Amino acid sequence: MNTPLRSFIDHKADTLMQCGNYSIDLPELQPGEQYRFHFDATACVGCHCCEAACNEQNGNSADVKWRRVGEMEGGVFPNAVQFFNSMSCNHCIDPACLNGCPTESYIKLDNGVVFHEDETCIGCQYCTWNCPYEVPVFNKDRGIVTKCHMCTDKLEAGQTPACVQACPAGAIEIEVVNKDQWIRNDMREQGVAPHLPDVSVTKPTTRYTLPQNLPQMQPADAHIVKPAHSELPLVFMTVLTQMSMGAVGALFLGGLLSLLGFSNLAQGSFVIALVAILPALVGLPLSALHLGRPILAHSAMKNIKKSWLSREALALGVFAGLGVMSAGSYLAGLDGIALLFALLASGVGVYGIYAQSMIYRIPARPSWNRVSTTKRFFATGYLGLLLVALVLSLQGYGTSAMSVLSMGLLAAGYQVLVIDEERSFYHYLSEKEEHYYQLSRTRELLRNNFAGHLKARFIMLAGFGMVLPMVSIIFLADGSFTAASVLLALAFTGATASELLGRYIFYVSAVSTGLAGNFFAGNQRG
Repeated sequence: MNTPLRSFIDHKADTLMQCGNYSIDLPELQPGEQYRFHFDATACVGCHCCEAACNEQNGNSADVKWRRVGEMEGGVFPNAVQFFNSMSCNHCIDPACLNGCPTESYIKLDNGVVFHEDETCIGCQYCTWNCPYEVPVFNKDRGIVTKCHMCTDKLEAGQTPACVQACPAGAIEIEVVNKDQWIRNDMREQGVAPHLPDVSVTKPTTRYTLPQNLPQMQPADAHIVKPAHSELPLVFMTVLTQMSMGAVGALFLGGLLSLLGFSNLAQGSFVIALVAILPALVGLPLSALHLGRPILAHSAMKNIKKSWLSREALALGVFAGLGVMSAGSYLAGLDGIALLFALLASGVGVYGIYAQSMIYRIPARPSWNRVSTTKRFFATGYLGLLLVALVLSLQGYGTSAMSVLSMGLLAAGYQVLVIDEERSFYHYLSEKEEHYYQLSRTRELLRNNFAGHLKARFIMLAGFGMVLPMVSIIFLADGSFTAASVLLALAFTGATASELLGRYIFYVSAVSTGLAGNFFAGNQRG
């Protein structure tokens, strides 16, 4: 055997023997300190032993990976460079998973480990969206999210985690870090690696040792662009609740004008109130189909202080209850009380839809993290206005139907403007834009995978959301309620299909931040 190869094997054997010492020699944690990982990219050979050891230690199936190895490439032949990054949980100082979890299933332990309590998890997977590193993983067999806990049982026994023990190159270590000093002095220099998110988002604690003079690195999977999970239960839930918000708003305004003597909307108020809240009553239970453990859906309201998901769940639940009480009051002939409930429902509904939009405005999903997300969610309320106008037309209230349709046309027109704003953003997307890598991949999905969907969505919005309602107004003005009702039924059906299609595109075109070159991601839902 030639000498260079013999020397290499001997070196690796010595390193492996050193790593075979499973004991850990760390100083006792002082106030303000925690454990962290250190990854030496100059030593990693990309063997994926850490992945295998982690799965073996924690009994995870092949599609659940708490530690993953990303691959990147750079330079020009013959000076090409290959770079590996082995990453599990960064046990952040300000973890997004903990802040966003609606069930408070995450705990920051005294030793700094971000620990997930499996027992309380409902499998909503919001943490898998929120984490900019895509660390939490959905376990389909268990119906919950799971993640790295730094082998806390081993740490307590004075042993290193399984990934540290298995690495033949000694590229992974456990260290102690002073959190304040790390944030103040070292994080922005030693806590970064190619194609990782901005450290200011969650303040990760992992320390990196990087090769010197790295060229511009490109993820090894940059040529692979795949649609994200479609989240069909959420497609229907969000559209239906936004529809209800618009309809209940029309109910309140119509009832108010009626009391003031400007409209006869209140003559059909019980039917209107029932129809207005019905989409929410259908949509909210659908959201449970998104959960891994739907029987625990009620616990999604626990983290009101921090989680937008908890706030949305509570607000829309109250919204639905107030809507039902409004319909019941109208049925009992208590129009004044019914109007009060409609007012309260409208206010809570507006907040609920705002909270719903904020669920998606997270740094880990750049295509969602835009003001246009909030705009489009509120503009979808025009569906509720079309629905109310249809019921009024069927009841023969032409003047009221035309008034509601006018508001619906304005909202639908605003939705057209929002869509055009998004189209222009991606058309003129600059490489200087923050998160250009993720946004450019979203643009690629929109242009290649879903170009036909986008075209159909826009045509349906314009035709069913604007043209047919305008023609319906003409028939209503002539007293042709049957023709107007047929057109409005067609407009409502087609416009709803347009919004469902648009929401589907919203989910599948999202490209997350995370570990670059992550070929073996496991069951990442984004």
